[in-house]
Amino acid sequence: MKSNKLKLWAEGARLRTLPLAIAPVAIGAGAADSVQAFDSTLSFLALAVALFLQIGVNYANDYSDGIRGTDDYRVGPLRLTGSKSVRPEAVKLAAFAFFGLAAASGLAIVLITGMFWLIAVGLAAIIAAWFYTGGKNPYGYAGLGELAVFVFFGLVATIGTTYVQVGFIEFNAVLGGIASGLFASAVLMVNNIRDIETDKLASKKTLAVMLGKKASTGLFLVMIWTPFVILSLFTLLYPATLMGFVSLLLVAPATLIVSTAKSAKELILVLKLTSFAALAYALALAAGLFIVFF
Repeated sequence: MKSNKLKLWAEGARLRTLPLAIAPVAIGAGAADSVQAFDSTLSFLALAVALFLQIGVNYANDYSDGIRGTDDYRVGPLRLTGSKSVRPEAVKLAAFAFFGLAAASGLAIVLITGMFWLIAVGLAAIIAAWFYTGGKNPYGYAGLGELAVFVFFGLVATIGTTYVQVGFIEFNAVLGGIASGLFASAVLMVNNIRDIETDKLASKKTLAVMLGKKASTGLFLVMIWTPFVILSLFTLLYPATLMGFVSLLLVAPATLIVSTAKSAKELILVLKLTSFAALAYALALAAGLFIVFF
């Protein structure tokens, strides 16, 4: 009985999305090392912030979509609140518990670095996480989800990881943040492409609903291929970052499947391929930046 409960909570945490939290921190750590300023403690704490925030937003979305009735129409993996497997208040409490863990990890960074203004950045991230689907007018229901993901799980996470170690906005982190943000936005986009019809029923106006399937698929492809243009720029100064092209082994099949997909199951596979492509890209890029000083 207890193992079944734990399995439910693990499903609700959407562990398959965690690569999107790891990816920007890995690139940020590599960017810090590229200017010989890597700090393992600060990198670990940045990773904790990203992971806890990702799990927190997953539970928050589960709760808000569930009580709003949006998940009554959806297809795909189980949702704790929508399926009535867990009490809504318990899911909400779990969301804020993980937001609290993210805040505690961020506070540790602030105390170590003395950058107290980062508290405002952390608060903004938590507020954005909650109001993505929470509150009376969630911005995720107004086509702004991909933009928020790009900003917080791309630019903020990557540049922030580097900044707390080097003390300035480093160019490699900016480029890497754009790449990471595009991959994260692509994962959300393909998820929303899968849910276009059910989201219409629930009056959830995602960007995919607004653009339609064909245009959304085109934008998704731009999102997953543009990082390789950025990677080409990295290879000019850091030849070892060529390793990042190994992620094409995941991006290529995702491209083929999304271009011909006719079922939700196929798009779920694309989502998984894109998520792991983001992680493979980030780890290889970070390794290429680290190798410069080995």
